Amino acid sequence: MSKLWGGRFTKETNKLVEELTASISFDQKLAKEDIQGSLAHVQMLGEQNIISKEDADKIAKGLNVVGEKLEKGELSYSIAHEDIHMNIEKFLIDEIGPVGGKLHTGRSRNDQVATDMHIYLKNHTEEIIKLVESVQGAIVEQAEKNIDTILPGYTHLQRAQPISFAHHLLTYFWMLERDKGRLVDSLDRVNWLPLGAGALAGTTFPIDRERTAELLGFEHVYPNSIDAVSDRDFILEFLSTASIMMMHISRLSEELVIWSSQEFQFVELDDSFCTGSSIMPQKKNPDVPELLRAKTGRVYGNLMGLLTVLKGLPLAYNKDMQEDKEGMFDTVETVEGSLQLLAPMIETMVVNHDKMRLATNQDYSNATDIADYLVTKGMPFREAHEVIGKIVLDGIKQSKFLLDMSLDEFQKYSPLFKEDIFKVLTPEHVVSARNSYGGTSQSQVAKQIILAKDKLRKL
Repeated sequence: MSKLWGGRFTKETNKLVEELTASISFDQKLAKEDIQGSLAHVQMLGEQNIISKEDADKIAKGLNVVGEKLEKGELSYSIAHEDIHMNIEKFLIDEIGPVGGKLHTGRSRNDQVATDMHIYLKNHTEEIIKLVESVQGAIVEQAEKNIDTILPGYTHLQRAQPISFAHHLLTYFWMLERDKGRLVDSLDRVNWLPLGAGALAGTTFPIDRERTAELLGFEHVYPNSIDAVSDRDFILEFLSTASIMMMHISRLSEELVIWSSQEFQFVELDDSFCTGSSIMPQKKNPDVPELLRAKTGRVYGNLMGLLTVLKGLPLAYNKDMQEDKEGMFDTVETVEGSLQLLAPMIETMVVNHDKMRLATNQDYSNATDIADYLVTKGMPFREAHEVIGKIVLDGIKQSKFLLDMSLDEFQKYSPLFKEDIFKVLTPEHVVSARNSYGGTSQSQVAKQIILAKDKLRKL
């Protein structure tokens, strides 16, 4: 079958070239957006009297029929028509005849594909924002239940200071809040309409790009036709934001893997988010967080791939830019799938309060508070730091934790120690004493939850 663009050519396309250049195997994901953009375009063509009102109406009806067939799964795409735009146009011409060929008046596949991707990314960015909020809601729900749950806080993966588990979880709320802010902000760059830029220089027809933007719900129109067809910054920005978000998801996933291990037993993941071993019947593997951790790599790869594609391209459109879509589709699906799993996994996670609390008794994470104790008694902090270091070393040699030591043992190192040191050393006191803004005390965490809920209500 002859190409819709084949008038200038005397030979058929080499079959290997046809396979290389065709994008219909993946850009068919843009079918809905392509029809949506075409409906707005043809309405504008009719209103501007570029084509007759009758032709515009006939084309619109034909596009709606094609859209209905799309919804029913009745469309069969052909590699001979290369991409989603030519396939949709062929479906339209088959439906209403040669008048369907008027649809492409005043536009090019260059501005058409850019428009499709703007519509696609706008819709999916808005959906991802909702999914981020569902994960944030699950985090807040678990945090409310665990304000008084105490576990060791870590630096360098070494026990550092006791903290509220709610405080630890809420860290991920604020990571996701920044991700959400980047997504919301990126919509301003997505909300620019390329349609009407033509191949690169605009069109000779008296189109009304502002009217097309209004019909499609775009807030802005690209003021430079070359930029309109060659810009992929909006995709790069999305891939960058998605990469940062997946890094956050990966960090949380790593902790879920560690916490659910036999060595920690801080949490238990619901059976529906774990799998077993084909040979070891006792195993309960945290496959979901492991895979979320791993999928971060493919999102990073999609970002680096597109950056590399674009880095040396001259203006305006080049066929290289066909490589912009698969990574975008894959990232959207990866991010949406990850968030859809993460929310219920957090919601159903069982927190082992006793294991966490026991861990804070069997370490030296309350050592800083002894130093602070001596400072309040008048000892300089550097001197107090050295004293406590010696006490900890002595405890390690004796296999004793700080709460197991007697007052006499403390007073060997300083007469400033009194009976009240044992209250200071309790994990509950250590946590509640950190009452500065943003700290881990129960009252500060309660305020933080109120602030988090307010953020969720405002979007």
